[in-house]
Amino acid sequence: MVNRCLCRYYLAPAWRLWSADGNYIGVSDAGGPMDDSVRAALFRSQIIDLTTTGRRTGQRRRIEIFLHEKDGILFISGMPRADRTRDWIYNIAADPRVVVHLKQSVVADIPATARVVTDPDERQPLIDAAAQRWGRTDVPAMLQHSPLIVLHVDGDAPHRRVDA
Repeated sequence: MVNRCLCRYYLAPAWRLWSADGNYIGVSDAGGPMDDSVRAALFRSQIIDLTTTGRRTGQRRRIEIFLHEKDGILFISGMPRADRTRDWIYNIAADPRVVVHLKQSVVADIPATARVVTDPDERQPLIDAAAQRWGRTDVPAMLQHSPLIVLHVDGDAPHRRVDA
């Protein structure tokens, strides 16, 4: 069994790859080519882990969250909460470097840069897509109170899907 804890808090500009059956494939520098299976898996809406850096402690914080993809844009949103802002949003505002941990069809740790989206015109299509995917009808509440970030994958991987 592969010990996946070796890269649990991995934030260097490279990704580590495992096959779906848990076999270690190797490490690829961010400047090198991204494996096609990783690229395909990245641009598929799915549950991932996201590692941020704590704004006060500097410690790595890993959460499970849903990665959305719409028209080649990778983004993360959450349920609307008017009473507070999530810690991961504060962490990203302080340090936008994150790691996207794919863990379904392909297992890989991919460095990325996150940007908190506050502009209503930019939020609208992404929140609409998240609401549709989740079967939610409270889009106005989501627009006002849901966290929203857009991800740009570091290295050679485009932040938008490249259609062949």
